[in-house]
Amino acid sequence: MSAPTNHPGVVLLGGAHGALALARSFGRRGIPVTLVSDDHPLPRFSRFVTRHSGWPGPGANDAASWLIGFAGQQGCNGWLLIPCGDNELRLVANHLERLRQSYRIISSPWDSLRRVCDKQQLAQTAAASGIAVPRAYQAGSDAEAAALAVQYPVVLKPAMRTERNAFTQAKAWRADDRDQLLARYRAAAALVGDENVVVQEMIPGGGETQFSYAGVWREGKPVADLTARRTRQYPIDFSYTSTFVEIVANEDVRAAATTLLGAIDFEGLVEVEFKFDARDRSYKVLDVNPRAWSWLALCEASGANFGHVLHALATSAPIPATPAAPGHAWIHTVRDAAAALHLIARGDLTFADYLHSLRRRLTFASFAWDDPTPGLIELPLTAWRVLARKMPSLARRSRPGASATPAAPAIRPPEP
Repeated sequence: MSAPTNHPGVVLLGGAHGALALARSFGRRGIPVTLVSDDHPLPRFSRFVTRHSGWPGPGANDAASWLIGFAGQQGCNGWLLIPCGDNELRLVANHLERLRQSYRIISSPWDSLRRVCDKQQLAQTAAASGIAVPRAYQAGSDAEAAALAVQYPVVLKPAMRTERNAFTQAKAWRADDRDQLLARYRAAAALVGDENVVVQEMIPGGGETQFSYAGVWREGKPVADLTARRTRQYPIDFSYTSTFVEIVANEDVRAAATTLLGAIDFEGLVEVEFKFDARDRSYKVLDVNPRAWSWLALCEASGANFGHVLHALATSAPIPATPAAPGHAWIHTVRDAAAALHLIARGDLTFADYLHSLRRRLTFASFAWDDPTPGLIELPLTAWRVLARKMPSLARRSRPGASATPAAPAIRPPEP
């Protein structure tokens, strides 16, 4: 590490709501924050981001060299570097030794992280540690997918989200019969390759059965942690994102997560997702996110300030006490309202219960009273980003002679 500062700032690499939460956590403590991103612009509107910069992105051939050069040019030598997106995490973990010459980094190497980030390897790592996983079906080709003997519905997931496309953005596709499975398998394989398509059983239950473990680890042991329930999500049965998350104590989830992370000698910031399967009363691990996640702001609000812990670890400062207090919840207001309306319409939630859930101490996905701009700008910003993505395809359709036939089968999950 070259020329570390006595009170280093933080460089956040990529991300959206999780990066915004970290920027606020550090900024409220007077720690300077630089955002480097080629992706979602939301965090840059925070008043706690003192500087922001675009860059070639984590997929560029010289991405690690660019970051090293940036540290020297911008006076960030010795700052804490935190990847906040999947591809940014992979870049940093793959180049730990090089990047640690310029930055402080709290992370495991990629060889270790891949054992839990790749869903195929996650199933193996979890099973070896005695942790339940969803039943998986092996299919490495169209022919093997056609021959699968499965119990529907099933879900198709990318083994890892290494690039952005319809499959990785959706996170999972549901198939309710053989024809749908084959159509969606072919579409998924065309986007990520046969070897990167995972077919799993679909565990029944909505957001009320989904739990998370979150924490900061150092040298294979937890330094601070908590458990939460992802009570509502959107879509309500087949989640793209959580919309209402609340602090709950769940020692079964904590025990499973600590066993799993201990098996790879984990280090860094992490969220581990589980789903409770009422059929055999087990918590099955679904995903491991060793980077900032959407509802990270809930941790600071409940008393478990993971940003503070990370900075203390990086600077050898005393570790703050971080007990998470019950009664706190995180909400993405617009998406949660849509999820609640769907649940109410099909009789799974009453309006009174929805209002009662809002009586908790709420932390908002993008709005904060001491940093209001991201919350005020998120809706128009999202509308603009959606429009910008659609404009190229709209322009192609408007050209004379353009075909109206889609290149792939319909792959959106069915409406609940």
